[in-house]
Amino acid sequence: MENYIVSARKYRPATFETVVGQSHITTTLKNAIKNGQLAQAFLFCGPRGVGKTTCARILAKAINCQHLTDTIEACNECESCRSFNDATSMNIFELDAASNNSVDDIRRLVEQVRIPPQSGQYKVYIIDEVHMLSPNAFNAFLKTLEEPPAYAKFILATTEKHKIIPTILSRCQIFDFKRIKIDDIAKHLEYVAQKENIAYEPEALHVIAQKADGGLRDALSMFDQLVNFTGGNLSYTNCIDNLNVLDYEYYFRLVDYFRNGDISNSLLLYQEILDKGFDGQHFITGLSEHIRNLMVCLDPITLSLLDVSDNIKSRYAEQANNCRLNLLLKYLDIASEYEYRYRDSNNKRLFIEVCLTKMATVLMQQAQVQAQPLATKQVASPQTYQQPQQPVAPQQRTTNVATNNPAPTAPTSPTAPPQPKTAGIILPTKTSTISISQNIPVAPNTENEKKNNEIKLTLDIVEKLWSEYAEMVEDKNLHFAMSQTLIEVNDNRLFTVKLDNSYIDSTIRKNRKNILDFMREKTGIKVLDFLTSVTKQEHQKVVYNPTDKFEYLKEKNSLMVNLRRTFKNIDF
Repeated sequence: MENYIVSARKYRPATFETVVGQSHITTTLKNAIKNGQLAQAFLFCGPRGVGKTTCARILAKAINCQHLTDTIEACNECESCRSFNDATSMNIFELDAASNNSVDDIRRLVEQVRIPPQSGQYKVYIIDEVHMLSPNAFNAFLKTLEEPPAYAKFILATTEKHKIIPTILSRCQIFDFKRIKIDDIAKHLEYVAQKENIAYEPEALHVIAQKADGGLRDALSMFDQLVNFTGGNLSYTNCIDNLNVLDYEYYFRLVDYFRNGDISNSLLLYQEILDKGFDGQHFITGLSEHIRNLMVCLDPITLSLLDVSDNIKSRYAEQANNCRLNLLLKYLDIASEYEYRYRDSNNKRLFIEVCLTKMATVLMQQAQVQAQPLATKQVASPQTYQQPQQPVAPQQRTTNVATNNPAPTAPTSPTAPPQPKTAGIILPTKTSTISISQNIPVAPNTENEKKNNEIKLTLDIVEKLWSEYAEMVEDKNLHFAMSQTLIEVNDNRLFTVKLDNSYIDSTIRKNRKNILDFMREKTGIKVLDFLTSVTKQEHQKVVYNPTDKFEYLKEKNSLMVNLRRTFKNIDF
């Protein structure tokens, strides 16, 4: 049986040119070799599977090559290159700091550094996972790392740069490797698939690239697994089933349901997703990502930010054309809020279902808001609402809202025309009882209604509303402050609140907006306002001891002297 080699090793880059997605690193290293400006120590840091150890090996091979090419690549023909390819090189050493992290291990390394190379120009030490070294090992390594022999080069690699002590960082040239882009990973997978004669769909390779999260090694491992699962035929459906990835189609259908206000199908689709074994957190995160992608598609300039295949990109563009920006922003706001609060919810399924219901009713709510001014305009039209003018009898009077005493109506003439009937409009009727919630009309919506229903602000109305708000507040300080006031009505839109001291004044001022909002809503007067006035009181003597208290009571009532004498003569 032929020895099988995984794709991550078989197709591992062997030259700077074949390194995927790290051109900013490879270009710098090639220029350093070309100009003869190699540092004594390099630190390669970044996520897993992005090419740190690969670049370290390529660099070690290139600086010992005896016949570099014009593109600053190893020739693969000289003795140094052949020994490296055969893994028999005596000048390149790879150490795993996870298993060689003690002071003794570093001391043995320092002893080896003192021996010059027998062939070649440099001795290169590649130390992987260098952050695993102990603090004492780091300290033992400092002097050698700062002033090594001219023939010694150190290449350190780590995924956790923050765990390395600053004294080590200051002695190295630091190269930060970035996550590999999805398109770059997909192109490399396409290259591998063609080399291995494997049938594939571009969408399947993009799914693998997205699942890899910027790591090429992870992508190649998943690629090998899916090749075995599918028998050498990588289809989009097989990939999402095996990798537990939620299909784009679910989100496309879900947004269509939202636009149609279809709550039932939205909930049924979520049930189908749960039946496939997907987690609610995974679902809501994917929904936020889908809406973000739709927003990106609204402008051709930002279309390049979409990391999907061309077929899926066209689907996004098609659905984005049917959505407005404010609608997508509302969807994204709801999805982001529920994604953030998902972990704290107890009934997670109901939590997501409420989220879907809200998103499905967004358009309905917007339609109601847009239709409201139109409905108001129709109700307030003169042809529908305005009543004909009739002569008023001399003894007829207008009803006063404050006194709530309805005036007698004028006798109706036999020839008087009947009152017009208004469809869908309930005209106000006269009542003989006062109720804060009923007797104060709602703010008129039109100029005609303002003229017919203008409210007269009276002291009775203000005091009732003031007391009602004081009773409903939970703040005891505010309740006390509002109960210690005296109110005077200045005009039909302004009243004054007289207070005893500055403390009560500051308490009411802090709650001024809430008080006014409550009273404006109850009275319908949108410009209602009040002033506060602190009245200066005469200085009152404060009684502290019993003698002062008795003198104070004696001033109030002279019989207190007789009472004192009576108790003084009683033998207790």
